[in-house]
Amino acid sequence: MSAPLNLYELLVDTVRDYAVFVLDPTGVVQTWNAGARILKGYTSEEIIGQHFSRFYTEDARATRWPDHEIAVATIEGRFEDEGWRLRKDGSRFWANVVITAMRDPFGKLVGFSKITRDLTSRRASEELLRQSEERFRLLIEGVIDYAVYMLDTDGRVTSWNTGAQKIKGYTREEILGKHFSQFYLPKEIAAGEPWSELAAARQHGHLENEGWRVRKDGSQFYARIVVTALYDSEGRLHGYAKVTQDLSTRERAQDLERTSQNITEFIAILAHELRNPLAPIRNALSVMERVDNPVTQSAMRQTIGRQTAHLSKIVDDMLDVSRVTRGTLAIEPQHVDLVDVVARAIEMIRPEADRFQQTLMVDVPITLATRGDPDRLLQLLSNLLTNAVRFTPSGGRITVRGREAKEVEISVADTGRGIAPDDLQGIFSMFVQGKEAVHRVGGGLGVGLALARRITELHAGTIEARSAGPGRGSEFIVRLPIYNVPPAPAPTLPTEFSTISKRVLVVDDNADAANTLQLLLQSLGHDTRVAYDGPSALAIADEFRPDVVLLDIGMPGMNGLEVARHLRSRKEHRVKIVAISGWGAQSDRKLSADAGFDVHLVKPVDESELRRILVNGITKH
Repeated sequence: MSAPLNLYELLVDTVRDYAVFVLDPTGVVQTWNAGARILKGYTSEEIIGQHFSRFYTEDARATRWPDHEIAVATIEGRFEDEGWRLRKDGSRFWANVVITAMRDPFGKLVGFSKITRDLTSRRASEELLRQSEERFRLLIEGVIDYAVYMLDTDGRVTSWNTGAQKIKGYTREEILGKHFSQFYLPKEIAAGEPWSELAAARQHGHLENEGWRVRKDGSQFYARIVVTALYDSEGRLHGYAKVTQDLSTRERAQDLERTSQNITEFIAILAHELRNPLAPIRNALSVMERVDNPVTQSAMRQTIGRQTAHLSKIVDDMLDVSRVTRGTLAIEPQHVDLVDVVARAIEMIRPEADRFQQTLMVDVPITLATRGDPDRLLQLLSNLLTNAVRFTPSGGRITVRGREAKEVEISVADTGRGIAPDDLQGIFSMFVQGKEAVHRVGGGLGVGLALARRITELHAGTIEARSAGPGRGSEFIVRLPIYNVPPAPAPTLPTEFSTISKRVLVVDDNADAANTLQLLLQSLGHDTRVAYDGPSALAIADEFRPDVVLLDIGMPGMNGLEVARHLRSRKEHRVKIVAISGWGAQSDRKLSADAGFDVHLVKPVDESELRRILVNGITKH
């Protein structure tokens, strides 16, 4: 029997890839093979008789880990572990250790065999893989613009990144283990689309698609998705990787880009429209300075009047743009004679139509009425007619028709350049301007149709654009509800003005505005004073004791609202306070009324309206 034993000892002693040695029952080294010498650095003379704990790190010895290994091996017969071990030179290596209890035929413990393998290289590779996986996990976790998650082979969610939570609304705890079909619309689930996508990914390796998806709160978003089938090295399906991108952001960005472009064009058009009337006003003033001829002076005054009216129209459009975008455009409903509205709108655009030798045809019944705001309906119809004139070539025809059936219907048709089918809906958007109209003086700001649509909606009506295509004319149809309400009696306004002189105090920080208004009032026979700031106005009011104060609101320092409050606090002298302001929204009128103003007028003030207020006491707030 000694020969096989010698061969066994020879085998163990010559093994070089494993440290194989024997410990006595207390853990003292009894044998030492070549592999142990290579792995741990000790010769047999240096280590035999030493306790095996010297191979362990200081932390392991402090926790008595070597004793624990011996104890477990004694009870269970075997102990296996991995951990850091020390060589003779103090360097560390990652070791796999197997300790086996050895007992004699009577069961008495005679010692332990210990086999140690160096796994440092494997551990380094595993650590590199772990770090790589961790970096990848952190990378995926940090992605917020894409939902990146994993599905098992049945389509249940097994991972969930920050982007998925942001886009879909579910937390990781809420969604893990749930089937991904809950991100789909009910009709798509009924059609089996989620399962069809997984099948296509299995067949082709991956699938790309776009469609509507559902968030946790039930809202929908348009998404681009990529599903990739994941296989192991033996070709077995392991699951799916799914990436979802919310394209709503892209659509919003494109909308913002389009809006920005429209606004840029709008600003350029606005500058063009403002310069056009300013040029003849400046020229007319120069002519009036040089030519002292009554006919010429009259013609220049008329020119200034027309161009000032045009500037006022531009300002009014700008204010309406602001009201539409803020949702504050309002109407004052009453009985409206639409026949009168049509007649007034045609009269407004007739000079321009005549200039281009266009034919105006009107087919409206004798009576046609609704309930609404006559000024806003006039604005709506004049905008439609202005567009028709602007986009119809010389010699063209414009037709206005009205009828009453289930609704009141007014249409404006022309023989102009028409509208492409793709533009029929966008034509009602704010700041959309026909390029072919820009070269004409008074080409407009491109807000007329947007205002027309909003005014129609405020009247509970609809507006529709029709066209057979470019070069084939256009038609705009407005439909309004029918209201069987008798017309209210029209207010009787005096046709002549009293010549009673009033004491009027004009207050405006704009010296030109204040001085020209003073000259106008003096020409009407009133006694006037001027102040250019709030404190001066109060001081002059104490001495002058005016009947009426025409007061600008937006002044630096003490503004018009403060001046009005001071004037109202002086109970001994009752004065009529009239706001002359560039601000005319309902909120501005409320502020002036709360401050004590009797009337709120918006610049530029019409002379006839000012005369009524000053002399006859007609109020308008």
